[in-house]
Amino acid sequence: MASSKEYLQFVLEQLSALTDVSYRPMMGEYVLYCHGVVVGGIYDDRFLLKPEKIARQLMPDAPTDIPYPGAKEMLVADVDDAELVCRAVEAIAAELSVSKRKR
Repeated sequence: MASSKEYLQFVLEQLSALTDVSYRPMMGEYVLYCHGVVVGGIYDDRFLLKPEKIARQLMPDAPTDIPYPGAKEMLVADVDDAELVCRAVEAIAAELSVSKRKR
């Protein structure tokens, strides 16, 4: 099942406090970026985040799920808590930017 544009718009509204969020459609789903770094995506109308250490610390009770068969597990974000989701997205982007620079 592909994700709806309405759900994408809802997630983008929840992330509107962030300055550099973008997305790219991919095979009926959407990959989300923050500061040019992939932080997660929308799969089957679920907002899934990369399970980075900081995200797990910020959302210790978040369930995990796979976006599609054969993929690694990701964190299911509670999009109703816009403040927490924004903090998690920014933290994931920062953590991945640092690790990318170290390489």
